[in-house]
Amino acid sequence: MIRIIKKKVEVSALGQHICMSAHKARRVIDQIRGRSYEETLMILELMPYRACYPILKLVYSAAANGIHNLGFNEGSLFIIKMKAEVNEGPTAKRLKPRARGRSYLIKKPTCHITIVLKDISLSEYEYRDYLDLECSKNTRLINKKKNKTMTCHDTYRNGGLWDKK
Repeated sequence: MIRIIKKKVEVSALGQHICMSAHKARRVIDQIRGRSYEETLMILELMPYRACYPILKLVYSAAANGIHNLGFNEGSLFIIKMKAEVNEGPTAKRLKPRARGRSYLIKKPTCHITIVLKDISLSEYEYRDYLDLECSKNTRLINKKKNKTMTCHDTYRNGGLWDKK
C-alpha cells in the first residue's frame, strides 16, 4: 500500500495590536500581494511609509517559520494574494486635558496584520494556474493568429508606465 502524504505548503505570521490605522497598513499590503519573498523585501525597504517596518518584520517572521520549521527555500516563497490582510483591532481611548477643566477624547487605532507565504516548488501545478489567472486579470492580452496563441504583456515588468515622458 502506497500513501501519498500532502506536504504543508503555507506558513503564516500574525501581528496583533499594531499601533496604526488599518487604512495606512492596507496601502502597503496592497503593494506586496502576490509578489515573491525577495521582491517584497526590496519593496518594503524602499517605501517611505511607517507601516513598512512592522510588515517587514512579519514577512521575515513568516519566512523564518517556513525555512526553519518546514525546510522551505527562500527563492520559492510567494505571498498569497487572498491571505495577506489587515483587520482593525481595538481602539485605545485616551483623555487629553484641555482648558477650564475639560477633557477631549483621543482615539488611537490598532490593527491586526496577517501574512501567509506559500512555497511554489511544492505545488507547481497550482502556481502555474495562479500565474495564468494573474496574467489574464491584470495585464493586456494580445490575440495573435486568430486565437491560436495568446501572449501576455505585463506593463510593469517591461519598463512600466514611468518610461514615457
